[in-house]
Amino acid sequence: MASLHLLCIASLASLLILANARIPGPYTGGPWQDAHATFYGGSDASGTMGGACGYGNLYSQGYGVNTAALSTALFNNGLSCGACFEIRCGDDPRWCTAGKPSILVTATNFCPPNFAQPSDNGGWCNPPRTHFDLAMPMFLKIAEYKAGIVPVSYRRVPCRKRGGIRFTINGHKYFNLVLITNVAGAGDIVSVSVKGTNTGWMPMSRNWGQNWQSNSVLVGQALSFRVRGSDRRSSTTYNVAPANWQFGQTYSGKNFHV
Repeated sequence: MASLHLLCIASLASLLILANARIPGPYTGGPWQDAHATFYGGSDASGTMGGACGYGNLYSQGYGVNTAALSTALFNNGLSCGACFEIRCGDDPRWCTAGKPSILVTATNFCPPNFAQPSDNGGWCNPPRTHFDLAMPMFLKIAEYKAGIVPVSYRRVPCRKRGGIRFTINGHKYFNLVLITNVAGAGDIVSVSVKGTNTGWMPMSRNWGQNWQSNSVLVGQALSFRVRGSDRRSSTTYNVAPANWQFGQTYSGKNFHV
């Protein structure tokens, strides 16, 4: 009888471990790490528009000036697009803002390497350096303009966004290109699936940045989307786009809980 009791306890514990492995909780971020930061884009950050993540106008998309371009080591071939970081200036009293305030930024662009310059003198984004090229207004919150480049500490943090995940559908009848923005939680995306009224779930492929494509004919069908983040959580929104959706329009779905 005692053996049976112990077996039941062991089985229950195994089930709990399995459940925890399969059902991750809200994204909690990561540890503090060291890097460096510079700035670009001008005092109004107008030069940061567009970018390698495909977000286009960062103002209208809700990212504003709280953005950064990531070096190769951080950009991860675009997989880090949408990820959020907390950054604070390092131990450099000459240039760091008093009190060492921190800033929150979203990854929206890629800082390309410059192999014509050494990594410690101009080639700041050369691999394997971890580097943030911040929108100028954000850099000025943590350091002096004259510094140019400063050591920083950074960590991944949950993205807190207003409203739902946004799906902007572009392309044509035989090519659907969906830009996904305003993602909360981990912020980044590792996979996307789409379902039409008359189809099952179909995986989409990453075209570039956070633009995901499907070559299926979906015109005239209500569309559902399933988005999966790097924290293994998924957000599924059924019929986010009605059957009469049009190319160029944006639709809002369920976001991740933070």
